Amino acid sequence: MNFLSTWLSKIKNKFDILGGFFEFLWERKLWWMIPGFLILFLIGIVLVLTQGSVIAPFIYTLF
Repeated sequence: MNFLSTWLSKIKNKFDILGGFFEFLWERKLWWMIPGFLILFLIGIVLVLTQGSVIAPFIYTLF
């Protein structure tokens, strides 16, 4: 049970950093940048998840 609580607290800290970043953008009136960061984040996730798959060469040709 200790391992699970430690793991969950680490994940919470990572999302806390992301939430703080979006809060910073919102307070500084940079809310218009949020969609751009979300798109870059989603593209990064797609690239990481398809890194070792068969479709990786097709994903890389898009960029």
